[in-house]
Amino acid sequence: MKNSATGMAALGLAMAVGGAGFMMGGCETAPRTEGDRLSLSADVDATLVRFEQADPSLRPLLNAAVGYAVFPDVGKAGFIVGGGYGKGEFFEGGVRTGYCDISQGSIGFQVGAQSYAEVVLFLKKSEVAAFKSGNYEFAANWSAVALAAGAASKADYAKGVIVLVEPRGGLMAEASVGGQKFSYRAR
Repeated sequence: MKNSATGMAALGLAMAVGGAGFMMGGCETAPRTEGDRLSLSADVDATLVRFEQADPSLRPLLNAAVGYAVFPDVGKAGFIVGGGYGKGEFFEGGVRTGYCDISQGSIGFQVGAQSYAEVVLFLKKSEVAAFKSGNYEFAANWSAVALAAGAASKADYAKGVIVLVEPRGGLMAEASVGGQKFSYRAR
């Protein structure tokens, strides 16, 4: 019985690693076709409307931010090892200036799958420059604020970055360590 449980755990781990690799490997930051670009822009616009309706304090922060990234649909899954991926658009001065994607990996207790939307606000020029360099990442010690009325105005500005998250669907139990990595490509 012990060997069977060990074998099942190893199989689950292999499936999670393979799934995470598939989700993150071979993905391009910019949409490939004009139709994909239009679809992403429409999803980004709808996400911003939803976020602003849920939290009216967000608009003044968007206006004051040096830049912000909007990811309308980030999917993640895991069983011990997990991964996630999503595409978005980057804004500077309220104008779309590029495409971005988010990939994440984690290890620890986790099982399930979920999707969420994420908005990352950059309050410092140095953070925007780092993001646009293509090697920007959040470590395990960064935290996101769940989208709710007043959440944006109560967020911690100390690091120059605010992350707002809206759960969309699915269920995932986790106590894991991991981070998010971002890529950027100008329009």
